[in-house]
Amino acid sequence: MGTAVVDNKNLIEGATGDWEVVIGLEVHAQVTSKSKLFSGASTEFGGEPNAHVSLVDAAMPGMLPVINEECVAQAVRTGLGLKAEINHVSVFARKNYFYPDLPQGYQISQFDKPIVGEGEVLLDMKDGSTITIGIERLHLEQDAGKSLHDQHPDFSFVDLNRSGVALMEIVSKPDMRSAEQARAYVTKLRTILRYLGTCDGNMEEGSMRADVNVSVRRPGEALGIRTETKNVNSIRFIGQTIEHEAVRQVDILEDGGEIHQETRLFDPKTGKTRAMRSKEEAHDYRYFPCPDLLPLEIDDEYIEELAKHLPELPDQKKDRLMSEYGLSAYDANILVASRANADFFEKVANGRDAKLAVNWVMGDLSAHANAKGVAIAEAGVTADQLGGIIDLISNGTISGKIAKDVLEIIMEEGGDPAEIVKARGLMQVSDSGEIEAIIDEIIKANPKQVEEVRDKPKAIGWFVGQVMQKTKGKANPGMVNALLREKLDLGE
Repeated sequence: MGTAVVDNKNLIEGATGDWEVVIGLEVHAQVTSKSKLFSGASTEFGGEPNAHVSLVDAAMPGMLPVINEECVAQAVRTGLGLKAEINHVSVFARKNYFYPDLPQGYQISQFDKPIVGEGEVLLDMKDGSTITIGIERLHLEQDAGKSLHDQHPDFSFVDLNRSGVALMEIVSKPDMRSAEQARAYVTKLRTILRYLGTCDGNMEEGSMRADVNVSVRRPGEALGIRTETKNVNSIRFIGQTIEHEAVRQVDILEDGGEIHQETRLFDPKTGKTRAMRSKEEAHDYRYFPCPDLLPLEIDDEYIEELAKHLPELPDQKKDRLMSEYGLSAYDANILVASRANADFFEKVANGRDAKLAVNWVMGDLSAHANAKGVAIAEAGVTADQLGGIIDLISNGTISGKIAKDVLEIIMEEGGDPAEIVKARGLMQVSDSGEIEAIIDEIIKANPKQVEEVRDKPKAIGWFVGQVMQKTKGKANPGMVNALLREKLDLGE
């Protein structure tokens, strides 16, 4: 599993030769559940500070954790979506460290017996290659609270709303070899989680973030000393972290220095990482099984029942769109990046030209949605309306140019495409006699361009433009091209 062969295009050129960057990611994904991992307190984002805190979250004396079964189910669903081994027995452990926003003085996590074992994520790269990134493990743990240092000049404040929220820590193998691969991995992982409904993937709200492990080595040599950059909360920042950290490490090694295993922070303002503390080892946390929680036992029947109700996942959907609709891998990959976009496309493409449908969904409609800052399904055009526009293009009622105008009218005013075209007289001109008369007029008025087009047949585009201008975009483009070629003796 993973990338065994050195890929020369990913090597970093140093002053003393090439270097290979080795990347592993620990992604912390907040579990989609209404209540926390060990208490009934709300997980809703954006509440007043300390509004969603139970006695368990605040570590009041005598309070005992009780496992939230939905969080367990969400972890198993995620493991199944990652084609991973589900462990029948897993154990919660106490990870001991002191921090002001960790009221218990320890975090309940999983150590040597996680709920999910080895799995994989497939990446479709821009160059057409497919890379397999191994998953080492997925374990459940509770989140800490949040320390606020900017509320008062003399004091720090603590908000425990996040304390006890369920996290899945998804640990990759060190299989990535470039910032591009790491960005693709987090993007694909987030897509899988969203399809499954196990994490909303909203990095700006902190519900998904990554610890970025980076080391460098000479190609083919043993792994180098790694650094870990904590809590990077955007895909772009993950890429910047890797790019900066790899170059920083190469510079140190080429100057005769050593890389120290340490924890670092990424500064978005400078695009650089800085040292935070020396990296702890597992023994520093004094892990031991949590005495308040029994081992978690899951049987095959429970796993099979969850597997039965999993949705179609991105890789499955991509394969089906390619086989069922004849889409290219490129088009299918773009569509399945969003489950909502893929579903919208299928409604539009139902019984229609799939290539035309994907071009309109991911082209004009996507551009309008991006300009409004909304999802495609919220851009102001329903799948039925866009399908109606495509029908009018396919049966020759309107041209592609007029279709763009109809799309904008619908976005502004709504309505049925066929009725809009009829009411506004936007029907395509397919009367060969009318188009022929316009072409004759243009040819007669432009003898110089007629001479040029015979030497440069591609200049026919100028004539097409003139015809479309005179007909206000209504002329049938195919008929215009055919008649022009005939009139200008350009052949087929």
